[in-house]
Amino acid sequence: MKKFTLIIAAIAALMLSSCNGSKSAPAPFDPATRGSNDIKLGAAGYSYLFYDIETTLKFLQDMGVHYLSVKDKWLPLDASYEDMVAFKELCAKYDVEGYTLGPIYMRSEAQVDQAFDYAKRYGAKWFIGVPNYELLDYMIAKIKETGIKVAIHTHGPDGMAFPDIRTIVEKVGDPNLGVGCCMDLGHTFRSGYDVAADIIEFKDWIMDVHIKDETAASKEGQTWECGRGQMDLVGIIKAFRQIGYQGVLSMEYEKDRRNPQPGVAESIGYLRGVLDATK
Repeated sequence: MKKFTLIIAAIAALMLSSCNGSKSAPAPFDPATRGSNDIKLGAAGYSYLFYDIETTLKFLQDMGVHYLSVKDKWLPLDASYEDMVAFKELCAKYDVEGYTLGPIYMRSEAQVDQAFDYAKRYGAKWFIGVPNYELLDYMIAKIKETGIKVAIHTHGPDGMAFPDIRTIVEKVGDPNLGVGCCMDLGHTFRSGYDVAADIIEFKDWIMDVHIKDETAASKEGQTWECGRGQMDLVGIIKAFRQIGYQGVLSMEYEKDRRNPQPGVAESIGYLRGVLDATK
């Protein structure tokens, strides 16, 4: 009996020693290691045009989104420098950066001048613009004069200027002139292009991105919550990782315009999941 007791005690000691030897303290959680922190997620101001700026900023704060492209609804083109300082201070209160301005449509030389003066007062190094084709040379001269670059927004198969990034490349020719692209991925998809392939092919032209999901790869496609539509958002995120994209992916949500927040929040959550999974 004594021998049996000693055997049992030895086995128990061995098991305890084995457990203690394999047990290790969990590493502290560091959110900075998540893939969703590798690429900046933002919001395009167009998503919230029916809301005032403070409500919009509160929405972004609730989602932990820190970047907003600023529409002139909230900061008019004739806003003073003092207005702009106050605007930036309001954004900072919600830990949001108004990282760029626009899109700003330029239909005359006077509107080109106004857009560049606006960006200069704001302190922007670049803005999202859509010039008429005949104003490209004048706009490029303003870029050279001011040092402020322009990301031309693409508009897909709906008959507007600059339907896709190819048009920008064709009409500008050299990305070193200070003209790049605010690539609307939904419009690229609706135009029938392979979005991920275009990201890689035209990487030198991409200054900003409006990301979304679409119901169909055709003119009839409509914006949908990310993950519910037809776009290969996993492949698209992998393409951005491949090119080492350093800009912002701004969620542009055109569905449910008077109640966009549930769809925007769902889409941001989906994109964070994709970013984590593709790290």
